[in-house]
Amino acid sequence: MARTVSEDILYIGADDLNIDLFESQYPVPDGMAYNSYVILDEKVAIMDTIDSRAAEQWKENLSAALGGRTPDYLVVQHLEPDHSSLIGYVMDTYPGVKIVASAKAVSMLPQFFGGVSFEGRTVSVKEGDTLPLGKHTLKFVMAPMVHWPEVMVSFDIEHGILFSADAFGKFGALGKCGFWGEEDSDWACEGRRYYFNICGKYGMQVQNLLKKAAGLDIKMICPLHGPVLRENLGYYLGLYQTWSSYAPESEGVFVAYASIHGGTKAVAEKFAEILKAKGAKKVAISDLCRDDQAEAVEDAFRYPVTVVAACSYDAGLFPPAHSFIHHLQDKGWQKRKVGLIENGSWAPSAGRVMKEMFSTMKAIEIAEPMVTIKSRMKDSDIPALEALADALLSAPQQ
Repeated sequence: MARTVSEDILYIGADDLNIDLFESQYPVPDGMAYNSYVILDEKVAIMDTIDSRAAEQWKENLSAALGGRTPDYLVVQHLEPDHSSLIGYVMDTYPGVKIVASAKAVSMLPQFFGGVSFEGRTVSVKEGDTLPLGKHTLKFVMAPMVHWPEVMVSFDIEHGILFSADAFGKFGALGKCGFWGEEDSDWACEGRRYYFNICGKYGMQVQNLLKKAAGLDIKMICPLHGPVLRENLGYYLGLYQTWSSYAPESEGVFVAYASIHGGTKAVAEKFAEILKAKGAKKVAISDLCRDDQAEAVEDAFRYPVTVVAACSYDAGLFPPAHSFIHHLQDKGWQKRKVGLIENGSWAPSAGRVMKEMFSTMKAIEIAEPMVTIKSRMKDSDIPALEALADALLSAPQQ
């Protein structure tokens, strides 16, 4: 069923409550929303399609929204399949429709839709181009690498509505979190996990988009995932400014551990107690073997200090810890202080590998001392843990 966004803009997206992993890697216990919109004006524009997983619901919503009218344009802001899977359906069903997209997107279309002829049915747009629909005029703003190279966003000049592609999205079905942003009691939690795992690597590109957005009189944000935002927009824009500049968002220390037989877990938990006793404002802790690593990545970005406690394994690093640090490398993690705790029974090697991995990242300070545990924590290890805690807390935690 279509839902009203404004007088002549309808929401035609759909919730997916059956998906377990978004992008086949991120757990989404509250499902996922695939957003799509229709602008009903003198000319009718469909704003993106959705994932084929919810195709039938989208087709029903589109038909109901059109009410017998024929769309003139399909605006394609992002070609990732969760937003573009039904382009072929639209092309077949409405032979007169024109696809409006960036030149890069137009060139990529045949990669996704073999056998579909796009000749004469596309309009390539560039920065600042406009599309008059009647009472609505769409202005196109290029947003390459937020988070694919073909991405653009669309701004409804007369009504101040930003169709923001993947920007300002979040995990979770709208039936779970609410259709409007103000109905979502904790937008930042899943918005943060979504941002750092989907767009985290592209902070510079997000900054470029925010600079362009600052010149627009935005009154509402319609993302391709998550609630429609219409109140307190400065809050969401402020979070994106913080996140994309790689600045810490909250005071505190994040402790991530990967333990085989429980010894390293005990050290991590003791170290968290030491940090709290020494005045750490907040200590978050995560089991890298069992907890969602996407949440661990989120917390590493959230706080200014991260501690990794991990076992040695096959003369290297226990794989869950290696995977976590590798994820941080991939996402461009930077401007943080790091503490390292290694555990090894005969030839500790975890610390060496962790140092090597963190040394490849930008503006990472590795605190001294690195603590080495031999199999199980002993009273004699406490002074080194105390010294590491002092080193980590000596700098401002934000």
